[in-house]
Amino acid sequence: MANSKAPWAEPYKIKVVEPLKVTDREYRLNAIKEAGYNTFLLKSEDVYIDLLTDSGTNAMSDYQWAGMMLGDESYAGSRNFYYLESNVRKYYGYKHLVPTHQGRGAEHLLSRALIKDGDYVPGNMYFTTTRLHQELAGGTFVDVIIDEAHDPQNLHPFKGNVDLAKFEGLINRVGGGKIPYITIGAPVNMAGGQPVSMDNIRRVKELANKHDIMIVFDATRGMENAYFIQQREEGYANKSVAEILLEFASHTDAATMSGKKDLLVNIGGFVAVNDWDTFEELRNMVVIYEGLHTYGGLAGRDMEAMARGMEEAVQDAHISTRVKQVEYFGQLLLDAGVPIVEPIGGHAVFVDARKFYDHIPQDQFPAQALAADFYIESGVRCMERGIVSAGRNKETGEHYFPKLELVRITFPRRVYMQSHLDVAAYHVIELFKKRHEAKGLEMVYEPTYLRFFQARFERIGK
Repeated sequence: MANSKAPWAEPYKIKVVEPLKVTDREYRLNAIKEAGYNTFLLKSEDVYIDLLTDSGTNAMSDYQWAGMMLGDESYAGSRNFYYLESNVRKYYGYKHLVPTHQGRGAEHLLSRALIKDGDYVPGNMYFTTTRLHQELAGGTFVDVIIDEAHDPQNLHPFKGNVDLAKFEGLINRVGGGKIPYITIGAPVNMAGGQPVSMDNIRRVKELANKHDIMIVFDATRGMENAYFIQQREEGYANKSVAEILLEFASHTDAATMSGKKDLLVNIGGFVAVNDWDTFEELRNMVVIYEGLHTYGGLAGRDMEAMARGMEEAVQDAHISTRVKQVEYFGQLLLDAGVPIVEPIGGHAVFVDARKFYDHIPQDQFPAQALAADFYIESGVRCMERGIVSAGRNKETGEHYFPKLELVRITFPRRVYMQSHLDVAAYHVIELFKKRHEAKGLEMVYEPTYLRFFQARFERIGK
């Protein structure tokens, strides 16, 4: 909009509603104790406003629901696959498509296809499932993001950028032959939804090409990244999000996608590549782990909904409003002095738990404690993104201690209105006022993999 102060409204209207359950504090306290102070283990029926994730929690449109009725449930060669393939080529530009049940299915296939034991896989900050699949395939993740990304209050407009000196340093140290690909998350989830600039991805491509290293685009929220380029990078203000997305993808060789985010569906994903030999390996493996290469673990109707969601989600009006909702919520917290990651990201507001609970040491899981306390205070569910999510060093068994100890408050697309955001912000602010009363947690159960999903905790000094 020309006038940034002009009011705005969501570009859709409500057709179907789902009642929300309102509970009292005592009820919520019992619920979180039963869940081991892990918001992932709460029952959804006990949650008032669910801001745990934007993954598979989006509201589909009437256009998508209509498409669900056109599902071609043939085992092989479903017409919905060819529609999805056509749209991937149109909006992302990749030549070959292999559908998967969700994003981690795509990560699994690509990791097994490309990584050999002893390889190194650089990336602009880790993501939980991505790094685990790389490690299980025999690789070692190496963080090559710029240093500004690890500072929550740094206002760099593209904190997701790759530090080219770090990337080149790894190449010089281990050799290009030991680096099958570099992963580019855009925007970077674990850094607070921070974008990557077009200039940076061009430079990464130049360096990678010199050493025959593939670039894999984690395109899960790539449309949000394109929007940030449109808003922040010189030369892109008059280009559409669709044009910018296609250009960004053109500087990469492959992509993994969780359609449960950008593409507005409840299930689905894909891996897309340009290289024929890589595609051949992927479509051979998908038959083992997911399903035939023309359905990849999805019903035809799910592929149809994903293809239609792609058409809707890339529209400027949609993505602009999606990001503005997040910015609105983040600004409410900033105005009240609540420490959050800045600049505000596109899918979530990340509260700086290290500063919020500055009296709780990191090995007492302050972000996990804050997520639990937020639920007790309000009935709103969010999640931890700190030491629990970071996991342990596979060699030493010691906790990783990330510089970012965050609580992610995530917004599903087309689900909540501004009034829901006001309620959630009010309770964060109220919790901040009495923050020094909070106590840390101890972990009493730890699963082998991706512990943040199922770990259980108890309150220290209860």
